[in-house]
Amino acid sequence: MSRKEIRWEKLDNTALLFPVTAGERMTNVYRISVILKENIQQDVLQAALDMVLPKFPGFDLRMRRGFFWFYFEENGKPAPKVKKESKYPCQFIKQHKNNNYMFRVTYYGKRINLEVFHVIADGAGGIQFLKELVYQYIRLLYPSMRERVGDNLSENTSLDREDSFIKHFEKSEPRPYPKKRAVQIKGNLMPTGKMGVIHGFLPVSQLAEVCKVYDASFNEYLVSAYMWSLYQKCRDQISKENPLRIAVPVNLRGFYPSETTKNFFVMTSAEFVPEDPYRDYSFKEVLEIVRASLRSQINKEYLGKMLSYNVSNEMNIAARAVPLVLKNAAIRMVYTSACLANSSTVTNIGGITVDEEYSKYIDRFYCMLPMSKGHHIKGAVCWYDDTLAFTFTSIFKETDIQKAFFRQLSSDGIEVEIESNGIYYG
Repeated sequence: MSRKEIRWEKLDNTALLFPVTAGERMTNVYRISVILKENIQQDVLQAALDMVLPKFPGFDLRMRRGFFWFYFEENGKPAPKVKKESKYPCQFIKQHKNNNYMFRVTYYGKRINLEVFHVIADGAGGIQFLKELVYQYIRLLYPSMRERVGDNLSENTSLDREDSFIKHFEKSEPRPYPKKRAVQIKGNLMPTGKMGVIHGFLPVSQLAEVCKVYDASFNEYLVSAYMWSLYQKCRDQISKENPLRIAVPVNLRGFYPSETTKNFFVMTSAEFVPEDPYRDYSFKEVLEIVRASLRSQINKEYLGKMLSYNVSNEMNIAARAVPLVLKNAAIRMVYTSACLANSSTVTNIGGITVDEEYSKYIDRFYCMLPMSKGHHIKGAVCWYDDTLAFTFTSIFKETDIQKAFFRQLSSDGIEVEIESNGIYYG
C-alpha cells in the first residue's frame, strides 16, 4: 500500500517573524471571541470542531523547523480538546501539548474563544474559521437547521492559501519602516502571565454620527482617541526624536484582489509630534494630525512600497542561503527595532457579518491582542450589527489610559458600556 503524501506549505512573508519571536512573554497569539445568546455546551462545541477542522487546510497544520526556514506540514491528528476557559487570554500555545496544532478553542458562559498563533492566519483568516465553527455548533444544537442547510461550508468562506505577498510583489522603490525610537509607555507591571482586559461596547450608529462631525473614519477617530489618551499620560516625553506613534495594521485585501486565509497585511504608524511642545493640544488638533498621518499611508501606492520592502528582504538571494539559526538572530533584531519604533498598537478587523440564518443566535464579537516588545497596552476593534467593541489588553496595573480614552468618547456623546475581566478589582 502506497504511503499518503503529506501536504506542506511555506510560511507567508509576515509569518516568518512569529515563530522566531514567540515565547511565554510575547506569545503572538491573538483572540477572537463570539458571544451567543445561550450558554455553550462543551460536548457540542467539541463535535463541531471535530467536523470543521478537517475542512480547513490552513488550520489543519503543524509547524516544522527546516535548515533555512520554518515550514508547515499537514497535521491530521484529532482536533485539540475544547476546554472551559481558566487562564488569562492570549497565552503561549505549546504545540506539543496541543496535538501540534497552532490554535485553541475555549468557552465560558455564552462565549466561544478562538485563539490563533499568528503564524497561520491573520484576523481575516481567524474570523472565517470561527464563523464556520459557530455555524456548525448551531446546526448541531438545532437538528432541523442542519437538515435544512446541511454541513457544507458557507459559500462566503474561503479556503485559499495563496501567499498574496509574493503574488502582488512588484519591484519598486521600497519604503522602509520608521526607525526612530518612539515614546515608550511606562507603568507598574502585573506579574508574568497575568493580563488585564477592558471592553468598551458602543453603538455603531452613534459612532458614525460623531465621525461625520470630525470628518474621520471609524479607524481615524478611534486611533486618535487612543493617541489622545496616551498624550495625556506622557506629553512631557514627546519630541521630534521620540514621537508618539501607534502601529496600525492594514488589511491588504482591500487594496489587492485576494481571498487568502494566510497573513496579508502591513503595518502603518499613526504619528503625533507637537510642533510646539509647550502648548496643550486639544483632542481635535490631535485628531487632525493623526488623520493626516494615516491618510498619507493608507493608500495603495504607500502600502505597495511597504509590501515591496517586506518581500524584497525575504527574496534576497544571499539571505535565503543563510541557515535558520543565523537568520533567527537577525529577525529578532529587526522585530525588536520595529516594535520600539511604536508606542503601542491598535488593530481594526472591521465589521463582521454572518450568514442571515445564524444571526439570531449571535449577540456580539470582540477581539484582543497579546503584548509585544515594549508594548504593554494595546487596542483591538471590531463590530457586529450595531455594537462596536474596543478592547484594551494591558499588563499595566494602572487604567488611566483606558479611562482617558473612554472619557473622550463619552464627551463626544457616545454611550459606552464597560466590561473587564475583573483583574483590576483585586
